Amino acid sequence: MATEGPLSRQPDKLDYASPTQFRFLINQLPKVEYFTTSCNVPGISVDNTEMPNPFTPIPIVGDVATFEDFTLSFIVDEFLENYLSIYGWITGQGFPQSRQQFIDFRDTTSETGDLNTTRGNTTGDRSLVSDATLTILSNKNNPIVEVRFRDMFPTALGALEYDQSSEDISPISVSVTFKYQQYTIVAI
Repeated sequence: MATEGPLSRQPDKLDYASPTQFRFLINQLPKVEYFTTSCNVPGISVDNTEMPNPFTPIPIVGDVATFEDFTLSFIVDEFLENYLSIYGWITGQGFPQSRQQFIDFRDTTSETGDLNTTRGNTTGDRSLVSDATLTILSNKNNPIVEVRFRDMFPTALGALEYDQSSEDISPISVSVTFKYQQYTIVAI
């Protein structure tokens, strides 16, 4: 059995991850990419169970992974195009006024539509979800890791806040929350 000394376990790369070096791309929202200001790599957890014991329960590893929501903040452009694209996606899913909103979104508004038929799906429900990629960049803006999200869709869109009494003028920023099936992390 070979043993490693402390010197052989030292890291060979000492640069830190920068919180500003990323790029987010989602097929359904091409006008959001440029204005993205923050996002996260969601947490993941696994459930556990406990085996009864007369003294103290013994934890046992579970078998169901749970992914946290993905949140994204972006600056709203002057004509609200990026905000309205997410608003349209949510109203297309929930059709609060009529079923025609769903049909219109699926058939004409969706950027994904039936283009992705690799999973054998040609009925149009692929237009309700979109794959996305969060690319983590090095300090020199080179891609080093991709976080690939599958079947993402928005569940909440923040409010637009207008205020005449504001002393400094800063752009309106809104956050949106997404659900998805799963994500994978791939080193490039």
